[in-house]
Amino acid sequence: MPDAKLAPNLPDWMLQHANRYLSSGGTDGHMYKVSPPGYGELTVPSLLLTTTGRKSGEKFIFPLFYGEDAGGYFIVASKGGAPQHPGWYRNIEANPMVEVQVGTRHLKAKARTATGEERARLWQKSLEFWPPYADYQTKTEREIPVVVLEPVA
Repeated sequence: MPDAKLAPNLPDWMLQHANRYLSSGGTDGHMYKVSPPGYGELTVPSLLLTTTGRKSGEKFIFPLFYGEDAGGYFIVASKGGAPQHPGWYRNIEANPMVEVQVGTRHLKAKARTATGEERARLWQKSLEFWPPYADYQTKTEREIPVVVLEPVA
């Protein structure tokens, strides 16, 4: 991902986390320790998602928490319960081909939004690794998307 750069306007904690992840080649930062209010300390798996900007065409890196399912990965477009989808999600709607780094593993993937029973099942799995997603859903009228990352050759 040499031509990619960290997404603009990331909060400081995400910038620090992504920089640690990138500078270590994925050996530091894959498992992220954090203490969200009301939950105590959680250790959450995180990946780096690289999307192509829908307006700029530039490649942007976003650090995100993830789950595993059927040998693949999924992520949640929560944006902390904001009323609009996060920029990375709007980017994949325009161009679903992404790059993913999970620890030291790099892969290309096609992103798609889960629907129906698959979404419901993955949403429940997401609450296991990041319980605050339930709080985020109560803050917004939009259904928070769950995105499946399907590896491609």
